[in-house]
Amino acid sequence: MYSDKQAAALYNLLNPWGPSDDFYLALVMQATSVLDIGCGTGSLLRRAWQARHAGRLCGVDPDAASLDVARRSTEIEWKLCAASSMAWDSEFELATMTGHAFQALLSDDEVRASLTAIHRALVDDGRFAFETRNPQARAWESWNPTNAMDVIDPSGRQVRISHQVESVVDGVVTFTETTSAPGGGVLRAERASLRFLDAGALATILAEAGFEIEAQYGDWERGRLTRESPEIVTIVRASSLRPRSPTTDHRAS
Repeated sequence: MYSDKQAAALYNLLNPWGPSDDFYLALVMQATSVLDIGCGTGSLLRRAWQARHAGRLCGVDPDAASLDVARRSTEIEWKLCAASSMAWDSEFELATMTGHAFQALLSDDEVRASLTAIHRALVDDGRFAFETRNPQARAWESWNPTNAMDVIDPSGRQVRISHQVESVVDGVVTFTETTSAPGGGVLRAERASLRFLDAGALATILAEAGFEIEAQYGDWERGRLTRESPEIVTIVRASSLRPRSPTTDHRAS
């Protein structure tokens, strides 16, 4: 079998540093205080520290195994929690949510609660940068066993990573990621769901949470967002008017 710690160590191998990381690192280096939400194993903040970022760097993630890897970098703050559970108040100039972590927020209530906590954590006019896959590009159609990836994991073991979509319902794609041995034996099977929000729905829910869109791109080279764009890369600013808590919003009654 494949443990949570082994899977966390494999994550960095499957997701090497790339253009998306360069995009976020440039933003991080411009801010004196940074909150990385869904930080995973901490590669973004670790790279920022190595690049001599002189300010505050803090990462949060709900996955204990990933955070155990991140905590090897003791120079950075780490906290085990979900985005909606964060309690910081006006402490960060920049918040980031990389690796399509925003898509793990599956319901409007979960998105609103997370955005409320992010807004609260930011100083007035603070920035929040994140990305979500463009649903019009239908990326999930390539998530099938014919596109399996063979890799050597950090322990030197050869494994195969494959995906199989189970359902696509109301913009939520549910799939299974399977880690297998060379002979085909299943070492780990993990079921997950991701939500695909289009640009219009995204703009609406961001505005409700007190964010104003500063920039939006269709790729990591800051290209224009079109129907064919693979990504919806978004940078927003937090208004000084704090959003209402979802629990007191009249629409929830």
